[in-house]
Amino acid sequence: MIFKFDSVWYNKPYCSFYGKGNREVNILITNDDGIGASGIKSLAAALSCAADVYVCAPHTQRSAAGHGITVGKPIEVEETDFEHAVKAYSITGTPADCVKIGTKILLDIGVKVDMVFSGINLGGNLGTDTLYSGTVSAAIEGSLCGIPSVAVSVNSHTATHFELACELALAACKKGFEHMDAKTVLNINTPDLPKDEIKGVKYTRLGAREYQEWFRPKTGENGKTQYWYEGNPVIYEGLPDDIDVISMQDGYASITPLQYDMTNYDLIEKVRNWRLEK
Repeated sequence: MIFKFDSVWYNKPYCSFYGKGNREVNILITNDDGIGASGIKSLAAALSCAADVYVCAPHTQRSAAGHGITVGKPIEVEETDFEHAVKAYSITGTPADCVKIGTKILLDIGVKVDMVFSGINLGGNLGTDTLYSGTVSAAIEGSLCGIPSVAVSVNSHTATHFELACELALAACKKGFEHMDAKTVLNINTPDLPKDEIKGVKYTRLGAREYQEWFRPKTGENGKTQYWYEGNPVIYEGLPDDIDVISMQDGYASITPLQYDMTNYDLIEKVRNWRLEK
């Protein structure tokens, strides 16, 4: 059996392996590249083999939106057609908005979301970049809503190779649903390479994601100076290979468990001894 996701062919019979027709799990899929992006279409096609898929995604590109939510103005929600989804909604808010409002809209029609998947993002979400990522933030919002969540990314802004990312997402659906609690987010990143050229999968921790960065000035139509952010990732040497950034750099996919609790527990007692209240 062959499945075609966008321009990429998949030979693995996903649906027979994961049990097509088993509709005991409801998955909400979102992203930050927008509801028309190729990655979210591939993810919906893959996950529909294992569960009922519902899409709630931004109506346009919202990359690097972080965990921002919309306040002080309305969010518009429009139901739309989306292949492989039971229902789909185009939403004018941020990725986090899409999860927050999407879970409530679905609950109102009797659908309880069991897992949230965010992606497949065009571009890696590694290391400290996860703090800026709308993709990862949407998954974390799922966790905040009490739902086990997964972020999936391919490490190129022009990605075309989604095969391994889809396989790992399906495996996370099957195995993660049984074992994940709502406090954990899996962050999956794969190289933009054919599956047989990827060296393997590593289970990693976050590293630093640094750039040789600059702001390119440009004169706008109104005559004012505008600055456009640009940068190339720093290439690291001699660092441990259990860091997500290094794994990707070395040609491996990475899976990193994340949590929203950012407390530095080692410092609690030390800060208490500072007695800032005096």
